[in-house]
Amino acid sequence: MAGQDHNAAQADRIARGPVGITLSLSAAVLSSIGTIWIAALMFLVVADVIGRNFLNSPITGVAEIAGRSVVAIVFLQAAHAILQGRLTRADFLIRRIGSRLPLARDALELLFALTGAVVFAAIVWASWGKTMGSWYSGEFFGVQGVFTIPTFPFRAITIIGATLASLACLYRAAHIRNSPESPDA
Repeated sequence: MAGQDHNAAQADRIARGPVGITLSLSAAVLSSIGTIWIAALMFLVVADVIGRNFLNSPITGVAEIAGRSVVAIVFLQAAHAILQGRLTRADFLIRRIGSRLPLARDALELLFALTGAVVFAAIVWASWGKTMGSWYSGEFFGVQGVFTIPTFPFRAITIIGATLASLACLYRAAHIRNSPESPDA
């Protein structure tokens, strides 16, 4: 619980200033879109199960849509999770270290944030060519003549989400020393 209070306090502090507010608002909007997408996907899967099992009439393309949607939803929600201090990590270890060695905790937080920024930037760099290629070629996935959907929107979401997540990591890294438990705060 103390770790969550620390993360919430730090997230509130990060959301201040024009850059923090813009970054937080952008991340919250993308996360909200991801949440709505989860609900829509849930209804689609339930409708497919009902149609398949009770009406002998499955919905074409549900597996393809669900497969691509999961990745898109993760990238839509990553930046918000980072800014809120809720990205999956070994929180118990960070709390234990932080209770005895606040500077070591801050160093771990900084390392975590900078590593995240590099990883998400690498995802953007690695995805850029394929994303542009899918735009120019009109690439699609699915079975032609049965069900197809363009890949570009899903690839673009990866680029947008990873870019925002990388910026969120850098922003958190710049504000590590502002935590309430730090000696300088």
